Amino acid sequence: MKDKRILYVSSEVVPYLPENDISSTAFEAPKLINASGGQTRIFMPRFGNINERRHQLHEVIRLSGMNLVINDLDMPLIIKVASIPKERMQVYFIDNEDYFKRKATFSDEDGELFDDNDERAIFFAKGVIETVKKLNWSPDIIHVHGWMSSLLPMYLRHYYGNEPLFSDAKIVTSLYNQNFKGTLDEEMKKKVLFDGIEDDAVAHLDSPTHDNLLKVAIDNSDGLVIGSENISEELRSYIENSELPILPYVKREEMANAYQTYYLKDILNEEED
Repeated sequence: MKDKRILYVSSEVVPYLPENDISSTAFEAPKLINASGGQTRIFMPRFGNINERRHQLHEVIRLSGMNLVINDLDMPLIIKVASIPKERMQVYFIDNEDYFKRKATFSDEDGELFDDNDERAIFFAKGVIETVKKLNWSPDIIHVHGWMSSLLPMYLRHYYGNEPLFSDAKIVTSLYNQNFKGTLDEEMKKKVLFDGIEDDAVAHLDSPTHDNLLKVAIDNSDGLVIGSENISEELRSYIENSELPILPYVKREEMANAYQTYYLKDILNEEED
């Protein structure tokens, strides 16, 4: 993986949020790529339950300051950054006072999904892409983890499709069993269509369930990774009909070889060194 650039976009990353399949993989995978000579950038939302002082987050003024239009509203984009101790890995945090200040991730204290989770996902996807543009960092692979990252592949293909920085980037989506019940806001599709996205690209958002969000990501990906031992039968059936290269679930101790081989041979069509 020497000199390959991989952008990791995840809803959760350890040590900033508790350990689970998503947060652990979004830490371990870039760590392995760094060790093999690759270059990585990691992006996640700056949820309000992340301790900024303990993790030494600080705002990057030169990257902050732009507004993103979400459903006809200008929403300020704030970029923060931190370094994972001992790993020489930087994590960029997408922040906005309205969307991410609350002291929780996806649900309130009663377990109810936040009403604006759909807009938070749109903001996160567009915020990551705009920030990478400002960094002028052209990735070879973009690997997304978690449903809050699931709109990024679609936005790359259909909203930023003419952006030279991403013209050669391959998109990989990991699928996990960490889902939510019910649906996000029923107006989610309408909010995405406001950005000029074609209706066909987001037909699954007629009902914005967890699995339908992931189907939107799958439709715009070049490869898929099974990130949990078990995923829903609905998703499993969908990916089996996708004809995309699939990396089956692997345990953590097997990730290094499996991911490197998959990235190089199946996604970049190169031979391993």
